Amino acid sequence: MNDRLIQTLLPIGADILRSLMIAAGIVVFSFFLIRMIPGDIVDVMGIQGTLTYGQQDAMRESLRLNEGWWSQFTAWLGMVAGGDFGVSLRYGTPILDLLRVALAPTLILGASALGIGLTLGVGLPVLACVFPKSIFVALVQFITLWSIVVPTFSIGILCVIVFAVWLGWIPAIGNMVVPAVILGMDTAGTLAKMLHEDMVDTERAAFVRTARAKGLSRWQIVLRHILPNALTVVVALFGILLAGALTGAITMEVVFGLPGLGTLTLQAIQGRDYPVVQAVVIWLGLTVVLANLISDLVQRSLDPRIGR
Repeated sequence: MNDRLIQTLLPIGADILRSLMIAAGIVVFSFFLIRMIPGDIVDVMGIQGTLTYGQQDAMRESLRLNEGWWSQFTAWLGMVAGGDFGVSLRYGTPILDLLRVALAPTLILGASALGIGLTLGVGLPVLACVFPKSIFVALVQFITLWSIVVPTFSIGILCVIVFAVWLGWIPAIGNMVVPAVILGMDTAGTLAKMLHEDMVDTERAAFVRTARAKGLSRWQIVLRHILPNALTVVVALFGILLAGALTGAITMEVVFGLPGLGTLTLQAIQGRDYPVVQAVVIWLGLTVVLANLISDLVQRSLDPRIGR
């Protein structure tokens, strides 16, 4: 009994340890990589002509920007460990307050895109499996090709030009429906083909032939027997889908002028507001790591053979 328990817990412990190591890597690299961008907040303000050379030196010293990277890192890490991400160098506002304000639009857009993506990514393969010689099979192929070939950023700019500037159907700034649909199609394309192929493979299983012999309708066979056995694909890809929805939401916010994490990050990069950029990168990274960990654990619980 103890051996069986150890065999069960070891892979779970390995998953958690790997996730913690990735999280630690995100924290470290987010600090040092952002500082490879030339210049800092003092240089930006100096170029704008708002500071004298003496004021620049004093400000750089007060912000500890004249210290070595390692000294800055240890001081910053101590604050983060206490749940404090510091103050924005540009606005003088606590970073957690900035994140709270910017987080809502990003979560709404990301959740909307994920909802649309899961609806299309699951719905189209189901319809293609129920009607194997219909247009739904071609739609699965189309949306998969769309997600591979069409960059979301480029199609977002094109939609602004066509629907906002030329046709005037949507506002050029602040529209959330169009970016949610664009990201949703990209998310659906990541999922649809793999789920459809898995459903087609499952259809050849003996229990499906038994269900067919019992006289069950095509809908009943697909929804009751084929789809539940193929949904492990959705669980396995959930972390990737969530990461794509959140990072895509940040990109679309810049294109459509939404006041979310994307706009906040762009402004912080332009102003060399290092602490804000670090906080956003860490939040996104840890969210994706946690989603992948939960996905792995759920998948392992559904199929204990995984990882053995």
